[in-house]
Amino acid sequence: MTSTSVFSNVQRHIPVVGDMALKSSAAYETTRLMARALNAAQMALAEAYINGLEIPDTAFRAMLHTSMPILFQHCPALLAPYEWVLKESDHLAESSKELMEIQYNRPQAMLNQMLGDWPIIYPKYSTGFWENGAANLKESQMHMIDQIIERLGIVDGDNILDFGCGWGCVPNYIMSKFPNVRFTGLNLSHEQCEYIRHKMKDPESYLSPDRFTLHEGDLNEVQFAEKFDKILSVGVFCHVGNLTNAFQRLASFLKSDGKVFIHIITVRIPNNMSSGFTHKYIFPHGRYWNYDAVPNHGRDLKTIDRWYMNGMNYHKTLTAWLERFDDFQASVKSLDYGMDYAKFRRIWRFYLLLLGTIFATCDGEYNGNGQYLLTHA
Repeated sequence: MTSTSVFSNVQRHIPVVGDMALKSSAAYETTRLMARALNAAQMALAEAYINGLEIPDTAFRAMLHTSMPILFQHCPALLAPYEWVLKESDHLAESSKELMEIQYNRPQAMLNQMLGDWPIIYPKYSTGFWENGAANLKESQMHMIDQIIERLGIVDGDNILDFGCGWGCVPNYIMSKFPNVRFTGLNLSHEQCEYIRHKMKDPESYLSPDRFTLHEGDLNEVQFAEKFDKILSVGVFCHVGNLTNAFQRLASFLKSDGKVFIHIITVRIPNNMSSGFTHKYIFPHGRYWNYDAVPNHGRDLKTIDRWYMNGMNYHKTLTAWLERFDDFQASVKSLDYGMDYAKFRRIWRFYLLLLGTIFATCDGEYNGNGQYLLTHA
């Protein structure tokens, strides 16, 4: 028996460290118990902050920078607070309606201010790319979409599906570059679709009805009259609980020689990850898939290339969102948030601080974004 196999055999009996899928039943249950205890402690802190506990941002970030490297490097199994995080769900997505209400159907004026709303770059709720020297949030988002264009190999004349098209930022920018590209956007959020419908009537927008088709609905139910040259999805798969079924649906929409590009938050630890706070207040049933999860689900779509985007890019993006969120309080505090504004503000400040700091942990090498290029299997 080699030393490696001996180590693996020993490790399966040790809680917390290593791959949860390989644990003995005792080590597994012990780890789950410890993960629930850690989650309870994190939730207690979050609830205290939401209810008025004053923690300076510098102290909050210092606390996370001290604790998170230990978890990422030595105790990654504790970052999966719920059983459903560790495996595919029975449904393609869970809590979709709750997600729309909690996150994506918030007052548009607030989201515009936080995310940015410019003539070409509409609000975009995913990371920018800062490593090419972006000077600000707008430039980082342009660089991010330029990277998608290059890696997906978009050429003029392509017919493209954007699964989870948000406010239409990615299609709008790409169509500004390619006069003969056509896009179809699929989106479950009614408020985001209303924003897009308004833009489709704007002569200055590239989301013109002759080049852009909007489908408000669910991936499970939608049907298309034609197949697509390319499919892209930016950020949506954090809300998808079953990669197998989702890839089967996307493959059915793709031409035989077509390509799929997926951009998603990923973690370079043995298992998937989640957060009790974000599950309750921000992204119901949101999960961060392990970096190998997409390639490991290759029944209908196979991964032919992949890239890891360092988490410092998302750290800078979330920091920019937080600064904008704070700067525009006076103009958005009177909007309808379905709750007391002070509570809403503290929930979202905690969220932006928490995720922004976690992405910077360990210099962004553990928690960042995965990008995947796929074709028919």
